[in-house]
Amino acid sequence: MSSEGNKAATNVAPLRKAVACPECKRPSHRDHYPFCSDRCRNVDLNRWLTGSYAIPVADDESKADDEE
Repeated sequence: MSSEGNKAATNVAPLRKAVACPECKRPSHRDHYPFCSDRCRNVDLNRWLTGSYAIPVADDESKADDEE
């Protein structure tokens, strides 16, 4: 019975396609998706927390706030 269960588990299609890790470009791992490892996940988190990443703001948005 257990060998039949293992065969069924190997035929399961992944829920999402594998993508390259945004940090090192290796294949992503299911436990750390979309990253390949906990290290790459922490590197990305550190960049967000230190302000290396920023979401750009258009000048038009600030003008819209002034009109209200």
